[in-house]
Amino acid sequence: MFKEGMLQVLGVGIYETLYMTLISTLMSYVIGLPLGLALVSTDKEGYFIIPFFNIKIPIIWFNKLLGFVVNILRSVPFLILLIAVMPVTRAIVGTTIGSKATIVPLVIAAAPFIARMVESSLKEVDRGVIEAAESMGASPFQIMFKVLLPEARPSLLVGAAISITTILGYSAMAGIVGGGGLGAIAMNYGYYRYQQDIMFITVILLVVIVQIMQEVGMKIATMSDKRL
Repeated sequence: MFKEGMLQVLGVGIYETLYMTLISTLMSYVIGLPLGLALVSTDKEGYFIIPFFNIKIPIIWFNKLLGFVVNILRSVPFLILLIAVMPVTRAIVGTTIGSKATIVPLVIAAAPFIARMVESSLKEVDRGVIEAAESMGASPFQIMFKVLLPEARPSLLVGAAISITTILGYSAMAGIVGGGGLGAIAMNYGYYRYQQDIMFITVILLVVIVQIMQEVGMKIATMSDKRL
């Protein structure tokens, strides 16, 4: 276990795990944040903005359709999704193994989860704050981007901390099909070769990484909360 070659393998595994997790989280938020905003802005109390008119109007049918699609993607277990989207993964990155290939199913799995997290955070904003902004003549665009998002920032950051640790767990599962990272090391060395010490150390490393990410995320969320 403590041979130079094994330590190098573990080092590469940590790098690949962090690479998959951070890149997937970033790309998932690029997709999930707008989806969450769309879910909030098109519901019955939403602030959908018609281009050039900037008026408040709900679009219930679109909200229900988008919510249905998000719920379907969230309902599919990650391992099944990982296998089901292999043709898509191959079409995008040219392969279905390795850390780069794992990013595709990670984003597909995490973006709907993040959309719901964002929706929940935005709906936690006190209606009194929104009504105060409306009474001062704020437009729907201003309410969405200058009231809802800033007021929901602490909750959004807590959601981000939860999301990144969830994505980290997904990335470890991808090791079953050659996804790379610590999950692949646990499978290839700890499970297939019966090296229990390697299995143990990869689990410890994953727990440590999760704890660090969770603590950092919660600390940032606490620092950004103006109520404290």
